[in-house]
Amino acid sequence: MNGKNHFWINAKIYLYAVVKWLGAAAVTGLLCGLIGTLFHVGVERVTELRMTHPWLLYLLPLLGIAVVGSYKLCRVEGVGTDSILEEVHSGRGVSLTLLPAIFFSTVLTHLGGGSVGREGAALQMGGAIGYQSARLFHMDESDKRTTTTVGMAAFFSALFGTPMAATVFAMEITNVGRVYYAQMFPCLVAALTAYGVSLLLGVEPTAFAVSVPELEPVMLLRVTLLAVLCAYLSVLFCETIHAAGKLAAKRLPNPWLRAVLGGCVIVLLTLLLGTTDYNGAGMPIISAAVTRGQAQPAAFVCKLIFTAVTLAAGFKGGEVVPSFFVGATFGCVAGPLLGIPSGFAAAVGLVAVFCGAVNCPLASTFLALELFGSQGLIYFAMACTLSFVFSGYSGIYSSQRILYDKLKAQYINVQTNHHYTGTEKESL
Repeated sequence: MNGKNHFWINAKIYLYAVVKWLGAAAVTGLLCGLIGTLFHVGVERVTELRMTHPWLLYLLPLLGIAVVGSYKLCRVEGVGTDSILEEVHSGRGVSLTLLPAIFFSTVLTHLGGGSVGREGAALQMGGAIGYQSARLFHMDESDKRTTTTVGMAAFFSALFGTPMAATVFAMEITNVGRVYYAQMFPCLVAALTAYGVSLLLGVEPTAFAVSVPELEPVMLLRVTLLAVLCAYLSVLFCETIHAAGKLAAKRLPNPWLRAVLGGCVIVLLTLLLGTTDYNGAGMPIISAAVTRGQAQPAAFVCKLIFTAVTLAAGFKGGEVVPSFFVGATFGCVAGPLLGIPSGFAAAVGLVAVFCGAVNCPLASTFLALELFGSQGLIYFAMACTLSFVFSGYSGIYSSQRILYDKLKAQYINVQTNHHYTGTEKESL
């Protein structure tokens, strides 16, 4: 084979790959952008409805029955974000009926004031759309796993308006320590497509105005101390949520009863505290902490309890926005004690707790860049790096695998939260 023929053969291979992924990513991004926008508007509207009609909180136990019923009706009981990560690991497949189940269940949870976010639903719906897009294009098993990742990136981007963070997050989240760069082009195309669709349909990207101090050694040391504290807080966040879920499933195996009782507990806690700050996603509280440097001292503890109870009861949503809340409010309170401006400390806390919970330092750094701007990039990168290291091997998602030791270049292949899943470290 002469050089000219070799060149044209390679050109055809690369052209085919580009066209294939452009088509698949564009279709996936378009669908995720449309459905993601509809989902975003749905959550926003029911949240506004609950704020203007506080009595809707008392419907939460009944809405829990509807959530359980929708999953049984769609035959996706027990399917969650971990199931999407398992699809990327092993190609088990994702049922399309997960899409309406998680969509309506999350909206109902927000309507009743359950303490959840949106990104868990985003990853699940995006993964389901991506997998079905791969089937539409008759892709092989490897490409189906990639397209599942592409859908996760697209839906995350549509909801938060952070296409770079969404791209890297989808690539990092499954196997910590191993990134398949072949996924970057389709993930970025899909994320940008979904982002563009959401902008056209009127969804404002999430962003905060933060005053960042000058880069100097003393402040960097202070941020380092805050990052380490946030790393341990992320461990507490993950351990509490997993322990609550395990305890609830053991003590209340009936999902209907678990949802009703969990809803009642949330109602009672809300009445006891006399505030609805910890119901729903809590974005106004996050914004107040970051932009105005205002947060109640115990806000991060209350939000953690509300979120753990909500998820343990079987309500649907996600853990990422609650982790934003916990990190931002903790940083806002702890930062001034370390000599850090409260608003900036809240921003650092937000990304540091998020990073420790999801084990994605690159995605967390990109998230900080897109949420807060580039001025404090060194501070945010340091905070994410330290939180990643000091958070150990815990995490929100138990199907996540940490392939390399966080302290040295050594293959360990440990499943996140292995003490909950029963798996142990494997040697090379």
